[in-house]
Amino acid sequence: MSSDAQKIKSLPLVREGKVRCLYAVDENHFLMVATDRVSAFDVILPTAIKDKGRLLTEISLFWFKKTQHIIPNHLANLTLEEVLPDPDEYAWAKGRSMLVKRLTPLPVEAIVRGFIAGSGWKDYQASGVVCGIDLPAGLRLADPLPEPLYTPSSKAAIGDHDENIDFQKTVDLLGRALAEQVKQVSLALYRFAVDYARPRGILIADTKFEFGTDEKGQLRLMDEVLTPDSSRFWPADAWVPGEAPPSFDKQFVRDYLESLSWDKKPPGPSLPAEVIEKTRQKYQDVIQRLTQ
Repeated sequence: MSSDAQKIKSLPLVREGKVRCLYAVDENHFLMVATDRVSAFDVILPTAIKDKGRLLTEISLFWFKKTQHIIPNHLANLTLEEVLPDPDEYAWAKGRSMLVKRLTPLPVEAIVRGFIAGSGWKDYQASGVVCGIDLPAGLRLADPLPEPLYTPSSKAAIGDHDENIDFQKTVDLLGRALAEQVKQVSLALYRFAVDYARPRGILIADTKFEFGTDEKGQLRLMDEVLTPDSSRFWPADAWVPGEAPPSFDKQFVRDYLESLSWDKKPPGPSLPAEVIEKTRQKYQDVIQRLTQ
């Protein structure tokens, strides 16, 4: 157990992920706490970013509230004071935690791409195809796609890499009806977020959603949503097709790591102070733009 996970001892630790700790509250609820750890290329880096957990939680809570009309989410009607009466535990978790309903997570990460970038760009360069979907010839890096693409991936264990899969594979995993629902909800969430963020100076190039089902089998949005850790945000005024836009998100960390001779396997390299502070400022800038 890491020092982060040990900061709450009054609740059983269920799972410690790359950047979040999950605790059992009761048989129906979890406490999800976002640490300041950074994960890139599926590797937890040794350097934390101050306040990252609080900033990302604020962004997720903002979007969970904004998207309730599209799909219900995992947030529960509990207060942190009820769950963590210990003042030290409460102080650490305040602002960086969500009290959520226990769901059955789907074994699929729902990725939507509106622009060609990242692993999608690499796949396109190699084959002209992304997750089994043929794309027009002649696309440039950071070009908008003809329409948003649903390009799911499988969920990997900690330390392993997620793998892009085609839609038929999600049908095999989830069944036709649920797979179709996840696809349509993911596209609706992405389009809503894009329309909201663009006038505020943010292009959402791509994003990842996670879903679970509740005790009634109802699909719910869970985990985090439209944060700089789960999305690729670009400043609209600096976007130029054919060039890699300056990042508004964790891509700034990835770009730094790509400049190193690192094999993307543990242990990860430490981040310099300048990269830490600039990344923190970018997270803060996202919040200010979205809530202005």
